[in-house]
Amino acid sequence: MSTAPHFDRVALVGVGLIGSSMAHGMRRARLAGHIAGYAHTPEIVERAKKAGIVDSMHDDLASCVKDADLVVLAAPVGAFADIAKVIAPHLKPGAIVSDTGSVKGVMFRDVAPLLPKGVHLIPAHPIAGTEQSGPEAGFAELFDGRWCILTPAADADPAAVEKLKSFWEKLGSQVEVMDAKHHDLVLAITSHLPHLIAYNIVGTANHLEQVTNGEVIKYSAGGFRDFTRIAASDPTMWRDVFLNNREAVLEMLGRFSEDLTDLQRAIRYGDGDFLFDLFTRTRAIRRSIVNAGQDSAAPNFGRNKDKS
Repeated sequence: MSTAPHFDRVALVGVGLIGSSMAHGMRRARLAGHIAGYAHTPEIVERAKKAGIVDSMHDDLASCVKDADLVVLAAPVGAFADIAKVIAPHLKPGAIVSDTGSVKGVMFRDVAPLLPKGVHLIPAHPIAGTEQSGPEAGFAELFDGRWCILTPAADADPAAVEKLKSFWEKLGSQVEVMDAKHHDLVLAITSHLPHLIAYNIVGTANHLEQVTNGEVIKYSAGGFRDFTRIAASDPTMWRDVFLNNREAVLEMLGRFSEDLTDLQRAIRYGDGDFLFDLFTRTRAIRRSIVNAGQDSAAPNFGRNKDKS
């Protein structure tokens, strides 16, 4: 059995929750000979060094990506264009450039035109996370049993795609290959719209004059509490997601608004059959998610208090 690493050098442009979890996962599976990390502020550089998650920590992009076989943009998608402009002249021929963003179209719009020939662009999206952020938040098990979606272009190098697919599988993920536009539509309903609703519900509760902030916190039942968990996610990342996937999000938001109107009408006119049928269907979807291994039916959804 070969003991050679999957990649000799991996550069993580961003060492927040996802980047640091990738570093832990690579260490666990011995996937990289050297892991280089980049952060744009001295404070995060020092925190990452103290956490010991990478082999070298950099405050400039050029030195981080130099000689890297895999470069992963693990930063907010709104920063991808500026990052690509800086790293493009320093990329190694044959390197794979990937990412962890929740919007894939941005990779082809903002990154692909800037990359030199001979560099392989293979966008990726690990569908895993918590509301925690920063280099201390990562843990190797984050990707275990979760899906990672790759969205290569139709003419992408098959060997490079297979190598990145194998990399994510060794990090613990199930991997699927999908068209980038379809990915952005799917994630608009499964991730982006739920976050938008969570932000809005928590914001509405905060603005209610008839209910004090203390009461909102003190009497938070399970439903509202789970909305606050989602609404605690990184604001920069989610601002960029909504701005860069606006068409798909607005399409899903329109569908949601129409369905919400139907629900409002059923409550107003006492249509119990409509409500019962809807709640029965949605309950079945929840059971399907648990049966698929994408969540737990255990109390508190089986979430560890330290990594929830």
